Amino acid sequence: MSVDTLLVASAAACGLALLSAVTGFGGGVLLLPVFTALFGLRVAVPVLTLTQLASNGARVWLNRRELNWPLTGRFALGAVPFAVAGALLLAHAPLAALKRLLGVFLLGVVAWRRWGRRPGRPEERRFVVVGAASGLGSALLGSVGPLTAPFFLAYGLTRAGYVGTEAAGALTLHLSKTVGYAAGGLLDREVLLLCVALTPATLLGAALGRRVVARISDRLFVVLVEAGLVAAGSLFLAGW
Repeated sequence: MSVDTLLVASAAACGLALLSAVTGFGGGVLLLPVFTALFGLRVAVPVLTLTQLASNGARVWLNRRELNWPLTGRFALGAVPFAVAGALLLAHAPLAALKRLLGVFLLGVVAWRRWGRRPGRPEERRFVVVGAASGLGSALLGSVGPLTAPFFLAYGLTRAGYVGTEAAGALTLHLSKTVGYAAGGLLDREVLLLCVALTPATLLGAALGRRVVARISDRLFVVLVEAGLVAAGSLFLAGW
């Protein structure tokens, strides 16, 4: 692994961790094509998971006072078993088809939020299903943070409360995926060394993003999240 490759990966990890800290998601979705180009898909997915552990852990700590813990618990109840199962299935999953399906879903969600009838506030128990779908999809695709965004927004969370709660749910998801990847033999020496090298840049991005969140309005925050949904959906449809 060349120094230039590590520098490119570190810069991408820092910048996209900052994006995740502002919108609650997006870094993983955009990092996946970067890491895939640099390391190959089978290395990129577990490396992405380990770097997101650092990013989400930092966001949980920075936004801990605004967290909705009951919602996080419901999410984790569904996410944990399905994340482990998805991690074990990674070697055989039809990734291209799954990405395109997710892309259609994300663009449809934004269209519905903008032009459809405004959905009611989802019940907490429904986040078990949200967590299950996120756990399976994230284990297979590396990151599906945009999948959860519409549900957390519909629940009424914004800014620090949204970012921290989403990060806490994602943290349980990524820990579960790590167990599955280890059981599947995907956490080799190269993956672990890359994670160690990229973690400082990820933490720096998360800390910078926290400062940005404190300076924007709720309305601008929602617009940024929806813009991220459109970008992520388009990338998935393009096959990234």
